[in-house]
Amino acid sequence: MRETVRTLRRALPVLSIAVLAAILYDGWIFYSRWRITRQGEEASRVAEAQRAQQTIDLLGGTKFRIINFYAVPGEIRRGSQARICFGVYGAKHMRIEPEPGDVHPAISNCLEVTPRKDTEYKLTAEDGGGKTVTASLMIKVSR
Repeated sequence: MRETVRTLRRALPVLSIAVLAAILYDGWIFYSRWRITRQGEEASRVAEAQRAQQTIDLLGGTKFRIINFYAVPGEIRRGSQARICFGVYGAKHMRIEPEPGDVHPAISNCLEVTPRKDTEYKLTAEDGGGKTVTASLMIKVSR
């Protein structure tokens, strides 16, 4: 029995060091994986922010403006419909006159109109700070 106790006492420091080394190794593995995952998530956030900024830049940046305002087709027969398409950026309020009236600001939207005679449509957009921009287009109506 004494021999067993003596052997255990000699082996205890070695076993303690081995257990401590295993715990430190496992801890390092968990920390490394956590750190790599966190770096990947951060890289994803940065890439998403860059894509969002590129999209904003493609649309003309962050300044308030009319992106487009056009009709398809530009000439119709009486009783037919045309589509008025528009895009605005940074607008709080929008109006198309004479027919559709108030419309919701959008980067891309189209509305159906049925003019009875040659009609000039005017888009007015406001940014909520008192600044306005306008654009107009003409739809010709033939018999």
